[in-house]
Amino acid sequence: MFGWYVEAQADRPVILWCHGNAGNIINRLENLRELYRIGLSVFIFDYRGYGRSQGRPSEEGLYQDALGAHDYLTRTRMIRPERIIIFGRSLGAAVAGELAAQKPAAGLILESAFPSIEAVAKFHYGGVPVHWLLGADFKLVNRLPQLSLPKLIIHGGKDDIIPLELGRQVFEIAKPPKSFYVIEGADHNNTYQVGGASYFRRWAEFVQTAFSLRSQEP
Repeated sequence: MFGWYVEAQADRPVILWCHGNAGNIINRLENLRELYRIGLSVFIFDYRGYGRSQGRPSEEGLYQDALGAHDYLTRTRMIRPERIIIFGRSLGAAVAGELAAQKPAAGLILESAFPSIEAVAKFHYGGVPVHWLLGADFKLVNRLPQLSLPKLIIHGGKDDIIPLELGRQVFEIAKPPKSFYVIEGADHNNTYQVGGASYFRRWAEFVQTAFSLRSQEP
């Protein structure tokens, strides 16, 4: 598995980034730069079959890759779980939710998320690269009601790939504490550009709150 660890300030939260189905980690350089500017370290990795990571992608394979990424942070980098914020966008949101159900973390950020592949299919497949996904479930709906860690759910108001209604469903099924941030005018792939400074401010506020809450636990 291939990935990048971008370290900002010591003892600050670390974002474990699960990317979406389109592209690979090199497509997220601008995001990483902005998160670095607000003092967040990031570990972003390519699933098997994406970018420079070898193998063939599968639903279970992606889940295993995310577990491996978490182990890398905690065992190799010696980062405490209470410093880790799991982030997933689009397909990666389902991977992030599964990871949060199996490994400890301070918080969970889901962007452009959907309850399940079946829910997306009920709307349309247009614009969604389905190839190997047709045999997968990615049922985030099964995991979110179990997760008690703080959650920030982000969605573009004009997302025509994963409609806003699906993002609202994700928020509704999520267990508190949770917050929902709709970026008006944003589509599936430009949330941070349209959101601008407000987008990264919401990130920073959520991360700090989640980090503080976890640090106060006995």
